[in-house]
Amino acid sequence: MGFFDSEIVQQEARQLFEDYQNLMQLGGDYGKFDREGKKLFIEKMEEMMERYRIFMKRFELSEDFMAQMTVEQLKTQLGQFGVTPQQMFDQMHYTLERMKSELEKQV
Repeated sequence: MGFFDSEIVQQEARQLFEDYQNLMQLGGDYGKFDREGKKLFIEKMEEMMERYRIFMKRFELSEDFMAQMTVEQLKTQLGQFGVTPQQMFDQMHYTLERMKSELEKQV
């Protein structure tokens, strides 16, 4: 069975995409959130990013041709912007840490 034939993989991919879409839509109103709302948003983003990191690691570790192609496509797409997947995750982590730092200053 191929990597993408797994119902578990398909379900996790759908859920990750849906959660990401919802958080991005919600994030448009981040500036209007109170302190607790901002804190909750950051926590949800961190959780989602960790799930995404694990999901991508599954792709990398898989011997399935399509999974490997997906990893290569991501690397190529990010490479067009001069970024590796690890740099992408590092930048997202840095951004969330900066958001937390700004939130702590608002006490």
